[in-house]
Amino acid sequence: MNTGKLFGTVMLVLSVALLSACGGGKTVVESNLKIKGAPDWVNEGTNILNSKDGRLFHGIGSAPKLGDMELQRSTAENRARSEVARILSSYMDVVSKDFLASSAAGASAEAQQSVSRSIENVTRVNLTGVKIIANWRDDKDGTIYSLAELDMKYVKDILKNTQEMNTDLRAHFEQNGDTIFDKQTGKK
Repeated sequence: MNTGKLFGTVMLVLSVALLSACGGGKTVVESNLKIKGAPDWVNEGTNILNSKDGRLFHGIGSAPKLGDMELQRSTAENRARSEVARILSSYMDVVSKDFLASSAAGASAEAQQSVSRSIENVTRVNLTGVKIIANWRDDKDGTIYSLAELDMKYVKDILKNTQEMNTDLRAHFEQNGDTIFDKQTGKK
């Protein structure tokens, strides 16, 4: 199996898992660790949020003691980036389903495949904008937690200039992307 297909398959499986977790339209929260002394972001876990700082995708990654502090930190950061990729892919999947539902009834399999390819390409490109904005080490067990962030503004900028994206899907995203994001966070 080539890497592109493998990546697509993994993203699809993760998208389905996340979509089933966020069916109520509320902020996606996958963790409530209740670690005493931990920053709020550690205990809140991976989520999407609409805050005074903007529309943000937050991914939390962790790594247990590995004997090499730099390797441990790097592992936690990579896992946090993967979490952002997962929730971005899920969000873009919701956008594409909304697009297909609003376009001609019974969109062709070819149109659906084109949209799926667009989503996969966009997700890959947008990961370059993920920033690690915090790290925290639990003194009790030595686990390192990392917080990765992707701003919706960056996603929008990339989508405006992406040639690989279906033109109609791009227009739909520009018109409805914020509304769909806000519905996912429970804000209207």
